[in-house]
Amino acid sequence: MIKLGGGWDELLSGLFSDERYLKIREFLKYEYSHYIVYPDMYDLFNCFRYTPLNELKAVILGQDPYHEPNQAHGLCFSVKKGVALPPSLQNIYKEIQSDLGITEPLCGDLTKWAKEGVLLLNTTLTVREHRANSHSKCGWAWFTDSVIKLISDNTQNTVFILWGGNARSKVPLIDQTKHLILQCAHPSPLSAFNGFFGCRHFSKTNEYLSAHGFKPVDWDLNT
Repeated sequence: MIKLGGGWDELLSGLFSDERYLKIREFLKYEYSHYIVYPDMYDLFNCFRYTPLNELKAVILGQDPYHEPNQAHGLCFSVKKGVALPPSLQNIYKEIQSDLGITEPLCGDLTKWAKEGVLLLNTTLTVREHRANSHSKCGWAWFTDSVIKLISDNTQNTVFILWGGNARSKVPLIDQTKHLILQCAHPSPLSAFNGFFGCRHFSKTNEYLSAHGFKPVDWDLNT
């Protein structure tokens, strides 16, 4: 049995008992026993474990976990301490510096954001080593789409931060009368200059949270 805590077990219980999740689980049993798969199976649901549902302020949607060694640890865009910063994360840090004047961090571990109430959710939660999108067809899209819909239905005034086409395709799952949706290009070097830089999503998130009586997110990873 999966135990996540923080109110997630009650919200997601229907998903974990669904036949479609049981098929994902059987697929993962085979993959983890025959190949190197990221993240480590014990890190798979870290985004939920680090961000209790009743403390949720924002959701950042990623796509596929990093597929090289020692990077992925269950939080989108985040890498473990001591690992070189991926290009997309470097661009995220540049935007934060431009938006909020925060010095660009040297560490790529975003656990602090998760504990600040930012759910760092990939739309696919696992990947085979060296093979991007190798698990994208195993059923994770159904699971994470359902998570997004459940969050939309069961929370109020959550900020959904959607970067790139994959994330932006999730807009129909979100009730725009209850939540703020911020969307733009992906921070990848291939697209960051097409609208990601200058999006000011970090300050806009905090302005919205403050306006609705919530404590702003401390985006500064240097403290």
